[in-house]
Amino acid sequence: MRQSVIKHIRAVLILPFTVTLVVPALILYGSEGIRVHWGYGSALKITGLIAGGVLICSGLMLLIGTIRRFSTEGRGTLAPWNPTEQLVVRGIYRYVRNPMISGVIMILLGEAIVTGSFSVLLWGLFFLIFNMVYIPLSEEPGLGRRFGDDYLRYKRNVPRWIPRLKPWDSNQDTVE
Repeated sequence: MRQSVIKHIRAVLILPFTVTLVVPALILYGSEGIRVHWGYGSALKITGLIAGGVLICSGLMLLIGTIRRFSTEGRGTLAPWNPTEQLVVRGIYRYVRNPMISGVIMILLGEAIVTGSFSVLLWGLFFLIFNMVYIPLSEEPGLGRRFGDDYLRYKRNVPRWIPRLKPWDSNQDTVE
């Protein structure tokens, strides 16, 4: 049990913690970059803070939920070096195949809005583009090899990025 907790903490610290906190902090600390100065007390600043906060909280909820599912259902971590043993296709995964990446993107967008940092926004865009290349070229073929027909059926029925309106029923094999 203790070893499992350590593996999860290590994976979280190396991956989403670094992407959502360390890199943005270094960007903000290292350079002012191009910043939007909202102006104190303005309605725009309050709206930006609320919108950014909602995005950050929503992204954190997605991230925590996916990490929990990987641990309990998948019996693994979010890290490619310690992947899940079981294919996770329940919960939010019934709607979209990559909710963890969506959560991280939401956090980065929220941080960019809250800080008014165009540089953090560019970091989020880079992270998104990287994953748009990495996932179909590396992650998905690996999942196909590890989980075979179960993954291929899941992949046919659940979209990569834009969630389905209705949850996928794994007892059916129909693309809606």
